[in-house]
Amino acid sequence: MTDDAETRDTTGRMPRWIGRAVVLFWVGYLVVLLVKYGFDRVRDLLLVLLVSLFLALAIEPGVDRLVRRGWRRGRATLAILLGVLAAGIVFVAAIGTMVGTQVADLLQNSETYVNRTVDFLNDTFGTNIDPQSVNDSISDPNGAVQEFIRNQQDRVLRLSVAALGFLLQVFTVLLFTFYFVADGPRLRRSVCSRLRPDRQERVLDIWELAIAKTGGFLSSRALLAAISAFLHWIAFQAIGTPAPVAMGLWVGLVSQFLPVIGTYIAGVLPLLLTFIDSPPKALLVAGFIIVYQQIENYLVSPRITARTMELHPAIAFGAALAGAALLGPVGAVLALPAAAMFTAIGAATGVRHAVVDSRLTQIDPSVNPPEPRSGRRRKQRGT
Repeated sequence: MTDDAETRDTTGRMPRWIGRAVVLFWVGYLVVLLVKYGFDRVRDLLLVLLVSLFLALAIEPGVDRLVRRGWRRGRATLAILLGVLAAGIVFVAAIGTMVGTQVADLLQNSETYVNRTVDFLNDTFGTNIDPQSVNDSISDPNGAVQEFIRNQQDRVLRLSVAALGFLLQVFTVLLFTFYFVADGPRLRRSVCSRLRPDRQERVLDIWELAIAKTGGFLSSRALLAAISAFLHWIAFQAIGTPAPVAMGLWVGLVSQFLPVIGTYIAGVLPLLLTFIDSPPKALLVAGFIIVYQQIENYLVSPRITARTMELHPAIAFGAALAGAALLGPVGAVLALPAAAMFTAIGAATGVRHAVVDSRLTQIDPSVNPPEPRSGRRRKQRGT
């Protein structure tokens, strides 16, 4: 009887660890919610810091060269940042002026462009669209086109506020970048002062590696942008695209600094400008952009990326997709140097061993093909 009562008490009582597990679960759940809440609030700041760190790593070699020539570090950093900012303003202003000119020309000669487009559709697809009815519907004050234009005019204020917010973010990025570079030695000394000497060397090696990989990324992007801009300029010049030089530079720069989808995004502007001027030419522009993108993805970009960044094309492509999924276009840009840096760190750590001969590990089987492992075993047994 005594044993049965003890058994019932033991089995009917809840184990002590269940209460602790429930408390631990809810505490962990609340911690996750707090972390997510905090990350959502500081996400924009973290993105600004990442972009600033990337720019700091990119311009630090140039600042070091100016410092070795006798410049003060702060003055050298400011000079390079102002140069980058001036180049960006000139490029955006040139593209904006050209687009504004084309839009003004479109509004002044809309009837001519509509007639030309309708004639192309009628001749190509056998339609019977009346150009005059299309022009009347566009100029109708109660029509859908004029209603759309009025709606866009109502959004001018919101676009202006968004532009001011973007300029504020650019200023913040430049400010953080200036402090990262100008106070770089002081920042690194502060970090290293809290580490053992062997750890200090490791941190400094990683820092130099990050600078090298970021420089490799920029050099590869600059080379690809030059090739893309040159070939698109030739194609646009031959097709008759408006402002072929500016459009070639636009496609070359945007396509390389927005990986994966940059070419298609950049190609929209020359495609629209060409379509306004001549729809048949726009088809040629679209065809060239698509063909060039495939050639670049499979032939040009993998070779240049592999040589300048020592990064496998598959890793680069996957890193760009992952970065875009996490942080959008900015993440796609930052993912490539980050992937190259982590790949190099992984390759430099750990123990390496000699690889056994096998057809599965032979890079070029036509050169000195290995014997089958079964054949080697038979020879060893015979001897």
